[in-house]
Amino acid sequence: MSHLSPDRYCAVLGAEGVGLGRWHANQHQWLGSCGFTCDATQPAWAPALQALNALLSEHALPGAQLRVLLSARYSRFCLVPWSDAIGHPRELDAYARACFENLYGQSLDDWRIVLSPEAAGAARIATALPQALMQGLQALAKERRLGLRSVQPYLMAAYNHCSAQLEQGDFLFVLAEPRRSVLLLAAGGAWQQVLAQGCADTDQALQALIERTCELYGEHLPRIYLHAPGRSDVPQLAAVQLCQSAGDSDPLCAMWRAVA
Repeated sequence: MSHLSPDRYCAVLGAEGVGLGRWHANQHQWLGSCGFTCDATQPAWAPALQALNALLSEHALPGAQLRVLLSARYSRFCLVPWSDAIGHPRELDAYARACFENLYGQSLDDWRIVLSPEAAGAARIATALPQALMQGLQALAKERRLGLRSVQPYLMAAYNHCSAQLEQGDFLFVLAEPRRSVLLLAAGGAWQQVLAQGCADTDQALQALIERTCELYGEHLPRIYLHAPGRSDVPQLAAVQLCQSAGDSDPLCAMWRAVA
């Protein structure tokens, strides 16, 4: 008797649409995407869940595994400095929440905080995800009889996938999603800055954003690495292009292929 591995699906929740891909045996297959419009009376992620439900009902088989990647639109980012006073995971979580509240000016009690693993003495990158969105994904997976394997910010998946291409030394990692970019600045072997903001999908807008971030670094600019999966053309910038997948007209498909 042969025991076949269950199908594995990966959903990408973008700013204006949701896409779904599948791994079956050794084959990757893009199943399609579904757009949605946002209503100011509901959270931004609510129509994304509805669109994901429609895609799963059409394509996903019960018993399969599901991985979810979240656009920067559904995440908040913050640099959490090292503190010798932190000695327990609960203290670290409270400290990270205080950093977020100081940055955003509001409580994040209803958000889940995820921290990057770093060596002692180094700052961490913290990501906040809406708790209601996480619960909604869990409920949807249960309803569809799918195993929810992971829910991860696309920034994290893209950086981990591209990290082998990064050389030693200081660098700026730029993730240019459609209409929104996230920049990670590392110097001296530690994270120094994380910035997420809306950005037009043009070389000029992206170049200006990179230059403003590099001004925080000093006179000698770091090496710049760019991952722009939502761009139909290759950005003409003085940066190392990472994980590019040319030819994908659907930006959600490009994001999925870049980390598949």
